[in-house]
Amino acid sequence: MRRTDLRRTAVAAVAAASLTLLVGACAADKPAAHAPAAGAPAKPEEAAAKALSAAELEKAALAEGDLSTHMVKNGTKADEVPDGAVKTDKAECKPLGDAMAAIPMGKPAAHVLRKAVEKPAKMKVDPNASAEEKAKAGIAAMTQPVTADRLASYEGKGAQEAFAALSKAGQACGGGFTGDQAGEKVKITKVLADTVTGGDEAQGWTLTMDGDGTEVVMKLAAVREGSTLATFYTISLGGTVKAQPAGVIDAQVKKLG
Repeated sequence: MRRTDLRRTAVAAVAAASLTLLVGACAADKPAAHAPAAGAPAKPEEAAAKALSAAELEKAALAEGDLSTHMVKNGTKADEVPDGAVKTDKAECKPLGDAMAAIPMGKPAAHVLRKAVEKPAKMKVDPNASAEEKAKAGIAAMTQPVTADRLASYEGKGAQEAFAALSKAGQACGGGFTGDQAGEKVKITKVLADTVTGGDEAQGWTLTMDGDGTEVVMKLAAVREGSTLATFYTISLGGTVKAQPAGVIDAQVKKLG
């Protein structure tokens, strides 16, 4: 994503308007689980699940009022990035690139998008404040973290396969990659695995991007709950996202459960 897109994303989110997500990324996977000890019972295989309908996903998705810490808005057509729009220099990195662009993994039966904007500590500006103070408050508001919450529901084992694809891409692309969207290139310079909990499977990543010499730190998380995969991509015009949006993730997974 180019710097103008980063600025447009944060400003639009704070204004509760369109959020454009046009960035790809790659990450390191967390260590694989140890094999069960000899004689230990194997973990029962999950039964194939039935996908949620579009109406059921809409009901399960976050809504304004669900979080006291965030404003929540529905995604719009302008927020949707078509499949294939994000390219990566390494083909194996494409699943994570798509996740960062909020493109649904694979072939979901239904999907929805929400935008959660963290509320500034002070939502209102003192009417008697100076012009400088009001300007500072406005800038502070625009640097609030913005999270794209994509829900996608799948038939059969589609959700497990989508989550596995993200993990596999993380293993292959931990050293970074170059992405391209409509001719605009982005370079991920560092990726670290994060601890994310919830649902049946969960994983997170911290990604550092070179934004024309400015370090931009972003967060990505994926949580599978049954037949639904939720991905959370968080960015800030301030350049640094300090933590995974745990409150957003927890609230969303709770509604899915």
